[in-house]
Amino acid sequence: MEVSVLFFGVLADVTGTRIRHYNEVRSFGDLRHRISDDFPELFHYNFRIAVNNEIVDSDPVLQPGDEIAFLPPFAGG
Repeated sequence: MEVSVLFFGVLADVTGTRIRHYNEVRSFGDLRHRISDDFPELFHYNFRIAVNNEIVDSDPVLQPGDEIAFLPPFAGG
């Protein structure tokens, strides 16, 4: 399946991109491994993960066309 991965804030700076598409993703663990291979420095940062605009705390079941966002800590008011 194909999914889109969005990077925000400092994570976009670290990866050098705001969006990346991954094909033939079998699971969230597979996607995480592939992102780690592409951007190993990313995992030195704190971030949350959202799937289709919903924050997730565990390994979600992905569906074709899902949008996964890597979100750094937010500040402001």
